[in-house]
Amino acid sequence: MQITQEAVQAALHKGLDPEAQTPGAQTPESQTPIVKLEEDADPNLVTWDGPDDVENPKNWAFAVRWRLTIIASAFSFISPVSTSMTAPALGAIGEELHMDQEFERFLSLSIFILASAFGPFLAGPLSEMYGRRPVLQLFNLFYLCFNTACGFATTGQQLIVCRFFAGFGGSAATVIGAGILGDVWKTEERGLSVSIYTLGTLLGPTIGPLCGGFITQYSSWRWTFWAISIANSCIQIVATLFFRETFAPVLLGRKAARLRKETGNPDLHTKWQRPDRTFTKLALAAIARPFMLLTTQPILQVLALYIAYVFGLTYLALSTFPILWTTQYEMSISIAGLNYLALAIGYILGTQICTRLIDVVYKRLKETRGKGTGQPEYRLPLLLPGALMVPIGLFWYGWSAQNHLHWIMPDIGIAIFGAGVKFALQCTQLYALDVYPTYAASASAASMFVRSLAGFAFPLFAPYLYLSLQFGWGNTLLALIALVLGVPAPFFLWYFGPSLRRRSPYAAG
Repeated sequence: MQITQEAVQAALHKGLDPEAQTPGAQTPESQTPIVKLEEDADPNLVTWDGPDDVENPKNWAFAVRWRLTIIASAFSFISPVSTSMTAPALGAIGEELHMDQEFERFLSLSIFILASAFGPFLAGPLSEMYGRRPVLQLFNLFYLCFNTACGFATTGQQLIVCRFFAGFGGSAATVIGAGILGDVWKTEERGLSVSIYTLGTLLGPTIGPLCGGFITQYSSWRWTFWAISIANSCIQIVATLFFRETFAPVLLGRKAARLRKETGNPDLHTKWQRPDRTFTKLALAAIARPFMLLTTQPILQVLALYIAYVFGLTYLALSTFPILWTTQYEMSISIAGLNYLALAIGYILGTQICTRLIDVVYKRLKETRGKGTGQPEYRLPLLLPGALMVPIGLFWYGWSAQNHLHWIMPDIGIAIFGAGVKFALQCTQLYALDVYPTYAASASAASMFVRSLAGFAFPLFAPYLYLSLQFGWGNTLLALIALVLGVPAPFFLWYFGPSLRRRSPYAAG
């Protein structure tokens, strides 16, 4: 992910903005001139000792930064696994816990995603005050406790409540993990680390049900929760032993405290150590700004609406796979879970193709249309094939399942759908980062909130949709809506994006 240089001017005028001071909101290059200006004005200001300071996380050893990236990716992988691992076990869960209504069973699955819409609003400001490491591990411990408790539930209500709080705790891994990558990698170095990190968050919901199917068939649905808790405990132990704090304000705060003790100068401080920088203000900004952007920015509204729909479709497919494979194709729960690999293959192919093409297209447009100057809209061309692959995949998947064709046919359709989802997510994420460089965290939080609501709601109506229209016409309806929302989006943003950005006080250029 790359964040454009327009953050420099915005940060110079909004130096007191907590979000503008976080590494996730600015490029490393944009921080250098700000530090220089403040050093000249304040001799007591504690900063890095030049651009090559070994204490700066971006200058840590390559092996150390990859170790931190892998740990952050592991946290961000294990939580999405929980979102869907119980999908193959919904029948067994409903039977044992007397959850007779389909709605109640699917609610126990999707309530996790609903909770993940709210967790980042607390985890974000806490990490800005106290650092990435303690907040990430505290929220993960919260998730670990309630996820384990899910396995001991004796009623449907207990399961739903525990799932909600597990989702709340698990949601911190995504928002803080992305911040960790911004802390330790320079802009030009982030490509591979971000690809691995985002691939893990996408593969989690597909690997989960695959494992859940075998666990449910050969053990008990309760072990779908306990197995995740055991894996998560291992990650927590590794993080306790080998994970270091990466957040620049916290590290510089420690440096300032050490220098105050060594020099006896009580006035030494960092630019983040101000009386007005309180948790209350950070929390209010974290809550208010995403909704302010969402209600005032047409660009973000278009992106959030489309991504929310695609995200909802993904979880709708994940939740209805067991119905298709165990009833219409009469597969066992464990073998049915193997079909989730089709979605994973689509994600992997989409990642590989889109990652290679998006930079090539951007550079070509920058040279030919921009005369050497890049524009955020140069991220959009690949959104069109993604917007076409999503409905094509849904249509293929639906009608091949409807006509009971060989199992490979629905899997091909869902793989095409998965590749389209990856194209859409990668293009829109990069475009949003380029459009809102200073407010990237808030724009991401707004999008995450809307898509989490969609991910929660879509699986709830899925059984009724397919009961009424079956897989053929049901997926055709979903595909047509995806076509109407997705295809106009890149054209609208390509032609109207520049003028909307110029009129926006939050957007770049």
